[in-house]
Amino acid sequence: MFDNLSDKLDRAFKVLKGQGQISEVNVAETSKEIRRALLDADVNYKIAKNFADSVKEKALGQNVLTSVSPGQLFTKITHDELASLMGGDNTDINLQGSPAVILIAGLQGSGKTTFSGKLSNYLKKKKGKNPMLVAADVYRPAAIDQLHVLGEQIGIEVYSDKESKSPVDIAKAGIIQAKSKGFDVVIIDTAGRLAVDEQMMNEIAAVKQAINPSEILFVVDSMTGQDAVNTAKAFNDRLDFDGVVLTKLDGDTRGGAALSIRSVVNKPIKFVGTGEKMEALDVFYPKRMADRILGMGDVVSLVERAQEQYDEEKARKLHKKIAKNQFDFNDFLDQISQIKKMGNMKDLMGMIPGVGKALKNVDIDDDAFKHIEAMIHSMTPTERENPKLIDGSRRKRIAQGSGTTVQELNKLLKQFDETSKMMRMMGNKQNLAKMMRNMPKMPGKP
Repeated sequence: MFDNLSDKLDRAFKVLKGQGQISEVNVAETSKEIRRALLDADVNYKIAKNFADSVKEKALGQNVLTSVSPGQLFTKITHDELASLMGGDNTDINLQGSPAVILIAGLQGSGKTTFSGKLSNYLKKKKGKNPMLVAADVYRPAAIDQLHVLGEQIGIEVYSDKESKSPVDIAKAGIIQAKSKGFDVVIIDTAGRLAVDEQMMNEIAAVKQAINPSEILFVVDSMTGQDAVNTAKAFNDRLDFDGVVLTKLDGDTRGGAALSIRSVVNKPIKFVGTGEKMEALDVFYPKRMADRILGMGDVVSLVERAQEQYDEEKARKLHKKIAKNQFDFNDFLDQISQIKKMGNMKDLMGMIPGVGKALKNVDIDDDAFKHIEAMIHSMTPTERENPKLIDGSRRKRIAQGSGTTVQELNKLLKQFDETSKMMRMMGNKQNLAKMMRNMPKMPGKP
């Protein structure tokens, strides 16, 4: 995510060589590099220039605090300006109304239908809402089928009428059905359209007028860069939407849309899509995104994702099993499942400060656990519960059944055994105290 921009900004900060004070010379050179980096990221020229000038103005003449280098201070100023450029604070979705009606609009192929499914899943699981989806794309039958498939996958009811060719009538009928069935949120997925298509723009405007939605979200493919910003402006002129959704932010995006769109349409980015899974939807936090762009990670979001998968009852039972030395491969498999639900591995690694840069050229497979899972699934229930039973002949059978080698299985069994011992040690307070006492003393310490 924004790897290219992060690299260029990092190089720009290295230009600073002042000691104790930021000088006009090194600031001018650094701000020029920042402007160049933003232009390469497909940020609008005027926005890039204003941004660089603002950073330069705030940096000039500032004394460097104790233990803070010019580069660190300049990074802090740039971070604050980036966060401000993208909106400053996050903006919540408006769910007022009975039911609250959310209209989804955007270009063809921007990912509206997938986002509609993700949003309903988010509102159900994280906001405790009872949403219903409405398929109002009358031009693409596959979109209706896709929405039904997504709805079935996440347990959300979908209203559609393949006989009707009027998005207005379908939207109104969907809202009536939602009221009668007690749904508190209605998400209306509309057809993709080109901003230059006057007939289609009139149609989406008519849908808005007929249903008076609580919220209008404009979905845009972040990989289209500056074109996305221009399209957003055209849609906003007609719809006056409430917020922007950036999809495919996990792709090869240069970041221009995320950095420019707020300044052009003066509407907040509310959500970002980071994958195909229904859970791959994040609330947009400008300050956290600025952290990630500047290679500072995003520990807060990482912890939040972990907390979402945390089950207190499961954790209590697991702690008891660890204390009794009963941690087995079923528990191990469950832990892997929770990690996978947090998102794709490279995205998670990028949230750890410093790790994103270190792994920028490393290809981390999203199915990094598939070989481990295959080996565990090839074990019998008895073998999973008691790994010590796995002798030579069993190892050969498990390896063959999982499409792996005996060496790979041996490595897994060894790692599992070492992990179990460490977890047991950490779970026992007496053992932990003993381990701390036996640690080598640091030089110069009593």
